[in-house]
Amino acid sequence: MRIALLGGDGYLGWPTAMDLASKGHDVWVIDNYLRRTLAIQTGSEPLICAPNLQLRAQRFREETGSEIRVHVGDCASFEEMERLFRESQPEAVIHYAEQPSAPYSMIGRSQARLTLQNNLSVTFNTIWAVLEFAPECHIIKLGTMGEYGTPNIDIEEGWIEISHKGRSDKFLYPRAAGSLYHTTKVLDTDLLWFYARTYGIRVTDLMQGPVYGLATPQSLMHDDLLPNFHYDDIFGTVLNRFLTQAVAGIPLTIYGEGGQTRGYLNLLDTLQCINLALGSPVQRGELRILNQFTETFAVTELAERVQRAAATMGLSVGVQHVPNPRKEKERHYYQPVHTGFANLGLRPHLLSDEALSEMLEIVSRYRKDIDLAKMLPRVRWSSTETHALA
Repeated sequence: MRIALLGGDGYLGWPTAMDLASKGHDVWVIDNYLRRTLAIQTGSEPLICAPNLQLRAQRFREETGSEIRVHVGDCASFEEMERLFRESQPEAVIHYAEQPSAPYSMIGRSQARLTLQNNLSVTFNTIWAVLEFAPECHIIKLGTMGEYGTPNIDIEEGWIEISHKGRSDKFLYPRAAGSLYHTTKVLDTDLLWFYARTYGIRVTDLMQGPVYGLATPQSLMHDDLLPNFHYDDIFGTVLNRFLTQAVAGIPLTIYGEGGQTRGYLNLLDTLQCINLALGSPVQRGELRILNQFTETFAVTELAERVQRAAATMGLSVGVQHVPNPRKEKERHYYQPVHTGFANLGLRPHLLSDEALSEMLEIVSRYRKDIDLAKMLPRVRWSSTETHALA
């Protein structure tokens, strides 16, 4: 297939590009390096610094003989999107191109504005590029399980049937996002649903949980092909932070009580899910929503698993509870449905001690580059004070 991949420089975008190109697809990636720029501005550079896209694509071609077409440009500019779509004539577009950090979106007004304008503009431009230049194209959009929040009922797969005063109908499942970033994802879903039912576009919206992992068949070929790995409090994830703290020999920092529960998945399963979605395109006018995760863990459970895996490598790691900078329930009911991908054939890679040890070994190779100052939270959700980062 001809595939346009928006946000091809990201933690998910680059491994996805390599995976699809290795399978023989004609892959066009576009990125404007926004995440790299914001990471530098906030002192949140990744532990593993990746070469730029052109150099990555060159290394990938040397290692595999496969081609990834690189376009450096801003998806928030419709002119850039028009150029990409005219050149690539995509049969599918994978949309990763958004400011990806909840903490960044909560720093202050300018960061919130950038997040809102960038994320919604890219989704809007994607929709109209499809309408004008590739009307049969299947949009695969990366959403987030964070759209749902933590309701006190089971989280259905995108939709819910409601009976009210003797009548019934089907609606998008109620959303209750916990950050401005997650709220932009909610608005994305509403935009996509409007254009699907009104203009007949084809959309799969992936409600993805936090992703972990560095190893894919392609990324292990050369360090230049590894995904970027953020471990800081702004662009990192809780599991990345725990792994890096374990290697650095400092306590794992748990926000508050640590009962916050989410759905997680291995990077390899993100690649699986993208391929499954590509292989089962939806009908015109359809918005298919799939909850994309394989296991649920509370933060304390993740800490215990990292401690256990670290111990097998001779690392003794403690735990430290710190005040929670986020406005969230720390203990809550969490029962999300996730049968869609299982029905499509997903074979999950679960969070085993072996998977954690593999990540710990890769992080250990970069131990001298770990910056301890990036570990503790610098952004507070409910603060009205001007943040130093702002």
